[in-house]
Parts: sequence; structure tokens; C-alpha cells
Amino acid sequence: MRKITNEELGRPTPEAYAAMEKMPVTVVLDNVRSMQNVGAFFRTSDAFGVEHLTLCGITATPPARDIHKTALGAELTVPWSYCESTEACIDALHERGYLVYAVEQVVGATMLDDFRPEAGRRYALVFGNEVAGVGQDAVDRCDGAIEIPQMGVKHSLNVSVSGGVVLWNFFCRIRPNR
Repeated sequence: MRKITNEELGRPTPEAYAAMEKMPVTVVLDNVRSMQNVGAFFRTSDAFGVEHLTLCGITATPPARDIHKTALGAELTVPWSYCESTEACIDALHERGYLVYAVEQVVGATMLDDFRPEAGRRYALVFGNEVAGVGQDAVDRCDGAIEIPQMGVKHSLNVSVSGGVVLWNFFCRIRPNR
């Protein structure tokens, strides 16, 4: 077995990536306090072809050294915007026809492995603060919630790890044609 070199991976240029069809998924970060987590979301969003990343509330925005440290430049390739209010962001996404889901442990949440995205629909996934999760006012505006099944004592994952798990699941189910 031989490791593949970066050149052999055939990665697109930033310009080619910008022109590619993306997954019909927008990620919303609700008051994520760690710049490393924000950077990790940029990098994961780039990897899975997320169409947009919206940073809300206290969530830091580029340019920032600690975001760049984890994003490794993905903050330059993933389209993003800032919205002061997560609730206003969710309302705007609804107006644009998105189905909005909180990734959160709430009564009535659908387990990720049972969730089936509908073809032709656009989704927004709201990920929350490292301690408080997605704020209740934001949850109240969502169309539903998705929960990651877990077995451990802690019953929680780092928010950027949750992002990787959920976005990988969506990528497997609704990724654009290669």
C-alpha cells in the first residue's frame, strides 16, 4: 500500500471549486464560542461541498488567526456570511424555502440514522454553542431536530465533531453528482 500524494488527489482549484455544484445544505452556527470549532466547520464544509456557512451571534468571523489555523484556508473557499441573530437567520432561510433543523437533543428529535432528506429540498442545519447547545428560541423556529444516536455516559460530542458526523450523513445521502 502506498499513500497518495497531494498532487495525485486531483483536488480542484479554488476557482473550480467555486463553480462546482454544492450539496443543498447551509450550516448555521448559533453562538459557537471557539474559533477552532468555527475553523473546523469551514474545513468540513469545504470537504463535503456545503453551499453556505452562516455565523451567528458571538460566533467569530474571518479573518482570524485561530479560525485559519483549523480551517487551513477553507475560510477562503466556503461562502459565508454573518447574522447577528440566529432567529433572524432561520426566518430568512424559511423565506428562501429551506427546511431548517436544529442538531440538538430535544423532545421529538429524529435520530440521524432515521432521517431521510428529501430529494430536491434545501436544508439548513443549526449547530449550537459548546455548552448551551442551540438556543431554545432558535429551536422553536426550526422545522424539526436531528439527534446523533450515542451510547456513552456523556451523551454529547464536540460541536465540530457533530458537524462532521451530520454533514457526512447528508453527503452520503444527497451529494451532488461527481
